[in-house]
Amino acid sequence: MNLFRSEEHAKKWQGFAPGSEEGLLVLKDLVKMFSGPYFQRRLDPDWMTRSREYARAMGATIQEIGKTGPFWRPKKPA
Repeated sequence: MNLFRSEEHAKKWQGFAPGSEEGLLVLKDLVKMFSGPYFQRRLDPDWMTRSREYARAMGATIQEIGKTGPFWRPKKPA
């Protein structure tokens, strides 16, 4: 994860991959994603049992912040 002051600044970074613009997030959205149960509950003894529930909540948060394109869709295992 890299933090930049703007989308323009991120795009000027030498390590920026063209076509990955969809992966850029503003800080408030990043905080919202990391504040959900997927991350907040990861030290709970039943985290593995409930991980699918937490992953669904993460998916709902991703949609809520408007990240619905291919970059954000889960990859199918090979």
